[in-house]
Amino acid sequence: MDEPLDRDLLVRILEMVDLGPADMIRRGDAFDVLAVDPTSLDDPSVVVDLITAHPGLMQRPIGILGDRAVVARPADRILELLDA
Repeated sequence: MDEPLDRDLLVRILEMVDLGPADMIRRGDAFDVLAVDPTSLDDPSVVVDLITAHPGLMQRPIGILGDRAVVARPADRILELLDA
């Protein structure tokens, strides 16, 4: 990610995706090092704070069309935006 997303856009994305807030976080070594309590990730504001501080933790790519968004993993999930 070249530039981190601003807080307002992150909040809007979380409102648009059909996932829970915790599903927007990439798990792995970078996440593990932070020692974040996984149960805290049910709170959207915690997820926004975490992604703001550590943009590389956000699941991506994210496709946005109108008022809908999907995490395009796998890539064919992007087609869900076109099915509506």
